[in-house]
Amino acid sequence: MTLRIGLVVNPIAGLGGSVALKGTDGVVQQALERGATPQAELRTKTALGELLDCRSQLQVYTASAQMGADVCAKLGFDHQVVYHYQGESSAEDTQRAVQACIDAGVDILVFAGGDGTARDVLKVVPESQCCLGIPAGCKIHSGVYGVSPKATGALLRKLIEGSMLSLRAGDVMDIDEQAFRAGTVRARNFGEMSIPDDLSYVQAVKQGGRESDELVIADIAAEIDENMDPDTWYIIGSGGTTTGVMQELSLQCTLLGVDLIKDHTVVLNDLTANQLLEKISREKVKLLITPIGGQGHLFGRGNQQLSPELIKRVGRDNILVVASKTKLNSLHGRPLIVDTGDTLLDQELSGVIKVITGYRDYVMYRVSNPEYEVSDAPKLCKPC
Repeated sequence: MTLRIGLVVNPIAGLGGSVALKGTDGVVQQALERGATPQAELRTKTALGELLDCRSQLQVYTASAQMGADVCAKLGFDHQVVYHYQGESSAEDTQRAVQACIDAGVDILVFAGGDGTARDVLKVVPESQCCLGIPAGCKIHSGVYGVSPKATGALLRKLIEGSMLSLRAGDVMDIDEQAFRAGTVRARNFGEMSIPDDLSYVQAVKQGGRESDELVIADIAAEIDENMDPDTWYIIGSGGTTTGVMQELSLQCTLLGVDLIKDHTVVLNDLTANQLLEKISREKVKLLITPIGGQGHLFGRGNQQLSPELIKRVGRDNILVVASKTKLNSLHGRPLIVDTGDTLLDQELSGVIKVITGYRDYVMYRVSNPEYEVSDAPKLCKPC
């Protein structure tokens, strides 16, 4: 599996720290005159250094020169420049570089800087985009950075190794630097980003496995219900989890079939591949599926009605995967499997995907095609 990383480095981040300017906003030239040394590239190099033996499993999309390409070249990372800038980088350059990375379809956006950089990134990234910061600024109040550059690298490594990571909202905070230089700390919350986090398991006492399972299904159903668009058609894949979710929403669906709903109403049950293509040919559509327990198949087992043509029509970004953490944990780190019968589509579906595991609760999980991974793709790097 190849992890697609977007990398944006703020070259001037942290300049004012060592020369007692308590920040960099508006004082870049003054910091340089005092002999400040740029730190962002060094700290990015430290973070990415944790991934050196995994380089073959990474594709980095980045900006030119000091905004990312330089450090990638020095470390030997396969990278593609998707944004070029000239002169001294600006906040606008950061935002444009971030947008270019998102447009390239990265699995995770990694940025090096401080709170000001996080604010710039926040202005551009959609809520669904997974992000993670490399701390390189003078002040780090935001909860979207690793505790150290090495910690950021270690968390990225977990993604490469296929570890199951939760997604949580991290606060983007910043302070008024002018007030800070005058001795006043005035912090403000500017919003939230979706960031990966170590997944913690807390097992509840249950009877026969039913009570806990039912609560999980209810939570997933609440998440789906809250985000359902009345103008969008929803294809409901087979399986106990998806059927349970629909039952929670008082919608009667087929356990082993594929159904179609719109505006909280069942349109048709147990459709064939051709019927599905006919019904959604000109419609906004999303697909709700769950992996097979113990095996991990998303496509290719028990849901052949979801043809390659249909999946391409839906698009990877409109596939909603639901599963309990217990179901995912039962895979023991093995990836979710796609076996659509279309090799190129399997490769496009591979990567890291968000799985809905409860109400406003998600994890990042690896998707792969075993045949492709074994024959052509590089092996997973060994754990640290």
